[in-house]
Amino acid sequence: MLTTCGGFLLAILWMDLIFDTQVLRHRAEPELPTEVLDSITAYYHRATTTSRPMSTLIALVMLILLAGLVFELLRGHHPLWLPLLALVLALAAIAPAALRTVPNAVRLGSRIDPLPEQSRLARLILRDHITSATCMLAFVILWSAHPTFT
Repeated sequence: MLTTCGGFLLAILWMDLIFDTQVLRHRAEPELPTEVLDSITAYYHRATTTSRPMSTLIALVMLILLAGLVFELLRGHHPLWLPLLALVLALAAIAPAALRTVPNAVRLGSRIDPLPEQSRLARLILRDHITSATCMLAFVILWSAHPTFT
């Protein structure tokens, strides 16, 4: 179940990165082109504001993953380092999403800010998603590859 939760969240991050990576072609430019912002902001408006119940499902999967890891940590059927490291990796992916990435994506999707601020938000979201995807991939590899599961 925990590997499935991690894989689901990794797939969501992959979808986000499909849009986020448009930023990379314009690293040297202070402001992203309008067509890039149009694409990214439309995606985040849909993903964060009009996609219910999907956005609720994503939050639920995050909670299930964290609760499951705490359960595995307390259960004691694995070497202590395994669920502890897995929990750190999951938190490193999920906490920034809850505290920073989702609020930034909602704000970006609303398009209420001037273009320079929208460009800044798009770049911050890309950075957060790369970090979260790296941590979630490491979690999925660690949790699915360790041979001590019962």
